[in-house]
Formats: sequence, C-alpha cells, structure tokens
Amino acid sequence: MAGNALFVEIGKRITKLRERKGLTKTELAAHTGFSRQHISAIEHGKAEPGVLALQAIASELDTSMSALLKGL
Repeated sequence: MAGNALFVEIGKRITKLRERKGLTKTELAAHTGFSRQHISAIEHGKAEPGVLALQAIASELDTSMSALLKGL
C-alpha cells in the first residue's frame, strides 16, 4: 500500500474506533493532547501520524498500535 493510501486506511480505522467509543474529534484531541485539526487531518489521511501520535490515539481508543496497523 502506497504512502497516502496507507494514511487514508489508518485514518478510517481511527475514525471507526473513535465513533465506536462514542468520542468526538474534539474529545479525542483533548484526551491525546493533539489539536482537533490534527486529529481530523489524520482521520482523513492528510497528515502522517507519527509513532507517538499513533500510540496516544490507540491507547485512548482502547486498542494497541499493532492492532491498529494489523494487515496494512
């Protein structure tokens, strides 16, 4: 999977998990320390999420980074 397509897929997974947990982007941002705009950009595949961002997001969404990235 090429770069941008990979980020889009990661973003879709984050969105699905966030919605399943009943969190808004604003709430996820507040819990992870990132801005709402950055969370939105990650979810839309427009920003490359770093390891620390993925770790914080996965933790807040009650999953692991490996589960979040599995099969990519």
